[in-house]
Amino acid sequence: MPRPILPCVCLVLLVGACTGDDTVDESLGYGTGTEEIATTTFTGDGDGDPGDGDGDGDGDGDGDGDGDGDGDGDGDGDGDGDGDGDGDGDGDGDGDPLAERPVIYQLVVRHFGNSNQTRAVDGSLAQNGVGKFNDIDDVAIDELVGFGVTHVWLTGVLRQATLTNYQGYGMPADDPDIVKGRAGSFYAVRDYYDVSPDYAMDPTMRMQEFDQLVARIHAAQLRVLIDFVPNHVARSYASVVQPDADFGLDDDQSVFFAPSNNFFYLPGQSLSLTKPPGWNPPGFSFDGAFTPEDGSPGNTPKVTGNNQSSPTPSDTDWYETVKLNWGFDFANNVEAFDPMPDTWVKMDAIIAYWQDHGVDGFRCDFAHFVPAPAWTWLIEQARARDPQVYFIAEAYADLDGLLAAGFDAVYHDASYDELKRLYQGNASQSSYANVMLALDDAARPRYAQYLENHDERRIASPIVQGPNPDDSGFGSAAAGYQLAPLAFLYGNGPVLVYNGQEVGEVGGGEEGFGKDDGRTSIFDYWSLEQLSKWVNDGAFDGGGLAPEQVALRKFYADLLALAQDPAVLGSSYWGLEYFNNPGMFGDCPDGFYTFARFEPGAGRLVVVVANFAPGQAAAGPVRLPQDLLDAAGLAGDLVVRRVLDRSGAVDVMVGSLAAGELVGDGFAADVADQSAYVFVIE
Repeated sequence: MPRPILPCVCLVLLVGACTGDDTVDESLGYGTGTEEIATTTFTGDGDGDPGDGDGDGDGDGDGDGDGDGDGDGDGDGDGDGDGDGDGDGDGDGDGDPLAERPVIYQLVVRHFGNSNQTRAVDGSLAQNGVGKFNDIDDVAIDELVGFGVTHVWLTGVLRQATLTNYQGYGMPADDPDIVKGRAGSFYAVRDYYDVSPDYAMDPTMRMQEFDQLVARIHAAQLRVLIDFVPNHVARSYASVVQPDADFGLDDDQSVFFAPSNNFFYLPGQSLSLTKPPGWNPPGFSFDGAFTPEDGSPGNTPKVTGNNQSSPTPSDTDWYETVKLNWGFDFANNVEAFDPMPDTWVKMDAIIAYWQDHGVDGFRCDFAHFVPAPAWTWLIEQARARDPQVYFIAEAYADLDGLLAAGFDAVYHDASYDELKRLYQGNASQSSYANVMLALDDAARPRYAQYLENHDERRIASPIVQGPNPDDSGFGSAAAGYQLAPLAFLYGNGPVLVYNGQEVGEVGGGEEGFGKDDGRTSIFDYWSLEQLSKWVNDGAFDGGGLAPEQVALRKFYADLLALAQDPAVLGSSYWGLEYFNNPGMFGDCPDGFYTFARFEPGAGRLVVVVANFAPGQAAAGPVRLPQDLLDAAGLAGDLVVRRVLDRSGAVDVMVGSLAAGELVGDGFAADVADQSAYVFVIE
């Protein structure tokens, strides 16, 4: 069916001056205890912008009205007039790709440019600061290019429910009972057609500032991803940009499930919420009630985002969110997709809106909670608008179904978890090898490899014993020297790097709603202590880093460059745990873990040798089976070079050997403790 065209409404008007602290919204009856954010001084040239003197209303001073300052009127900042931001004038927004393999850098705007070092527990925006779109300037973007990034995942940019009061801009603070943290969760989206005013220098210009950032990223030939959160929205969802497209406007609240409804309802009940007992931000009161779901006429409670159908969700539920209805009754396992559910149409319009703003792709949150047929249709619609649009799924079930539906990639959570189990003492090198062998050559390019993201504990956080890998980190930032080559060189699919990972961010300490759990909070105003040393007050030169952090960042950059090597981009993976082990060869160190990557018949082989011997270096021969050499097209006299070790990229001659010697005697490897070295044979 044709996609409805929804009008694009611009930004909210400035409706009043900012007021002081501890304001009370009488209409909702709760104390916010928050401060409003002052805007820039308006000098008044008659157009409503912050006084640039050109009269066009965009605030950039060029007179074209688009807010980017280049004078061409297209809003992308590159000056070519085509609106795509890549500077080539063709309007496609992509420029020339920097590399064949996606390297996705998760950049949390709230944290990335925030150099405020206060880090007060439950601190307000004014206390702890917040990153801005403008922080991500050309210097920062150029550094990401040099680091090896191809895609920038701008995390948490959609306007979320929050305790920060922008009432002077038509966006009052939310009821504290339905918000996690003072800043609010990135994944409790309050307006799908808007960005958070936190990130704008002038909240009235927030979409223009976002568009300018997209243009800067495109000008560097990088792609832009944002979050798409299809399973749930904030309990307070109400768009100030597209109010006519809000969810639930025409829902029948008298039934749990109706295919045409946007939400699931709990008729005859009243919502009662419980926050974690240890979270008590100063100045806020909690009563467990939320008027729009109090059970009165027109205010029926909704199902909570994690499929919790009780009107009394617990403090460990996703109580700040409500679940969206895609025409699948999850409680009774009933599909109703014909006629097309209204949620499908509204979500397609949202994706189209962000594509129109230059977004090149979407990281889709909890994608397995949305029926695969909906994804098939949504992705087809998006690709009709942009054939190169990129979809990556955070998913932990039905991975084959999501890939069949059209996703470019899914998370390889199984490999990540098995490495965690290995560090916890709950797995072995052999079990990890089996996980990695489970993907064939066709599937491997579509599985994203990672060691950190906002959901997971930082590498440098402590190892925690127990059955759940999600409860543990890897013990130190130095674990990256061992684990990153295993993950990033395993396949030719996407690599994910989380901002701060490259300099050893620890994720330690309590932030507020975010506790001391080894993760960087997605709920609180915070700054990254280690990353801010690299940001160095906007110089983005690493001036505040310790030598070991400089070395770690260089290692990651060199590894990402190696991840684009032709042999690593090749289609074939050869696990060697079955071959290089003490049971096969008595002189093989027990701690060695090896595998090879190559393009069949190309005459070039990349071999990764990791050392899992606890607390010590491991040295010995690495042998290669004859059938591997045959598959890689290696014969005759060959050269073995070490190209990556703990110092980063190197070019060290290991030896010249005949192919038969590699089979019988192998080449020598001496791998430092908690490290993985990489060798090229050709």
